[in-house]
Amino acid sequence: MNSSVVVNMRIINSVAEMKKLRSTMKGTVGFVPTMGYLHDGHMGLARRAKSDNDHTVVSIFVNPTQFGPSEDLSSYPRDIPRDLAMLDNEGVDIVFMPAVAEIYPPHFYTWVDVEKVTDCLEGASRPGHFRGVATVCNKLFNIVQPTRAYFGQKDAQQCIVIRRMVADLNMNLEIIIFPTVREPDGLAMSSRNTYLKPEERRAATVLYRSLALAKEMFSLGERDTQKIRLAMIDLIKKEPLVERIDYVSIADGETLAEMDVIKPPAVVSLAVKIGKPRLLDNTILE
Repeated sequence: MNSSVVVNMRIINSVAEMKKLRSTMKGTVGFVPTMGYLHDGHMGLARRAKSDNDHTVVSIFVNPTQFGPSEDLSSYPRDIPRDLAMLDNEGVDIVFMPAVAEIYPPHFYTWVDVEKVTDCLEGASRPGHFRGVATVCNKLFNIVQPTRAYFGQKDAQQCIVIRRMVADLNMNLEIIIFPTVREPDGLAMSSRNTYLKPEERRAATVLYRSLALAKEMFSLGERDTQKIRLAMIDLIKKEPLVERIDYVSIADGETLAEMDVIKPPAVVSLAVKIGKPRLLDNTILE
């Protein structure tokens, strides 16, 4: 770790030290959980947390339990010195960077399963993914004890899962969902975009264009989800670098139950494989 880039932030690596520091903090605490390799979307969350609260904590932890056996845990992009410089520049107070053994010590046997809303979409494509997400978020919430936690709308199902967990477990915590931050051409910002080759990067804009088509059809009065879904799929298939469409979903914004006829708010989400990454994006119809 290149600590020379950090001017004002405190960097905490142990659970015990984070809990001890938290016990001394007065006022509200805003928390942004991340897996690092930060981009402007993360910075937007950090800025919002800072503006809303007396203290701001950002975690950097590549959570192994949300990766499947054939996924990119070992190759997930990492650049800690760059991340710390970005967070320090935003005036973040504390960065919590625990080792895997701090979060999952020997003889760790307890997991959090959120049912129903995890059965579809990413949950169906990546078994066990949301068990890892829910468990690590639960642990981070217990350690940091934030007043508010901030997530990006780009991971729409994750936002729904976390909100469901917080409500069902009566957590004294407010979840703030921040709009998806996009590149000038519409591509949703993601740490995994770095995997894209230049020609794949250009092709990836088809996700945003298909969502824009759905919004246009909705604004013109179309409510038949099958017609909107087929129009989106047809547009995506015209892009030759698309390897696979995992799903195009138009679902209830709270339960993720698929709709035949749109009753707002509805979440339109999709997962498309282009090159190495599986890209996710969504929009809300309301």
